[in-house]
Amino acid sequence: MVTGAGSGVGRACALRLAAAGWRVALVGRRATALRQTIAAAGPARARLSFHPCDIADPAAVATMAAAVLRRWPRVDALVNAAGTNVPRRSLRELSAEDYHRLIGTNLHGAYHCLQAFLPAMRRVRSGTIVNIVSDAGLHANAKAGAAYVASKFALTGLTQSVNLEEGPGGIRACAIFPGDINTPLLRQRPVPPPASARRHMLQPADVAECVWLALSLPARAVVEQLVIRPRAGR
Repeated sequence: MVTGAGSGVGRACALRLAAAGWRVALVGRRATALRQTIAAAGPARARLSFHPCDIADPAAVATMAAAVLRRWPRVDALVNAAGTNVPRRSLRELSAEDYHRLIGTNLHGAYHCLQAFLPAMRRVRSGTIVNIVSDAGLHANAKAGAAYVASKFALTGLTQSVNLEEGPGGIRACAIFPGDINTPLLRQRPVPPPASARRHMLQPADVAECVWLALSLPARAVVEQLVIRPRAGR
């Protein structure tokens, strides 16, 4: 199960898993974008299903999860890759509406999905949850903005809580902390970076490989935190 699967890191994760033979449920707000992800999977598209859903809405997540579990009762992995930001992100500019919207997607959305699929993992005493956080979830920076930083710090804590509480039951969680990634989210920056800068950033496929590492390790091992940044000098 991959959220944010209509673009960026979520799409890259879905395609990486499909190419490896996994059946993948794609979740995102826009059906059109999810269909584009499926089209990009080529011969693997038959292993993908799409489920439009606003993950900030717990009722919508419950409906989506029921549909996924009817089709595929076993859930081996949940990748929370959905995330958002706003251009007016400094404390001086940030509106209460935007603050709650960011927390709703970046934190509450991951929580809703986690709670929706944990019971299926508990039944088989197995499963991996990967949360795409951000290096702003380790060290605050003004570039990311206060609401984004707050949501990502909280997502870090949520990941740790999964390992503490669910680890004895065979479930593991990994928090991935990427630096700058060349995704459509960059368009939400107050001054979007030029193409020349984007070429030197991480690409979505780089983060998808980190997700694959977390998922493919033997069940006895867990990557609790993984920091990935563009190589220095590039």
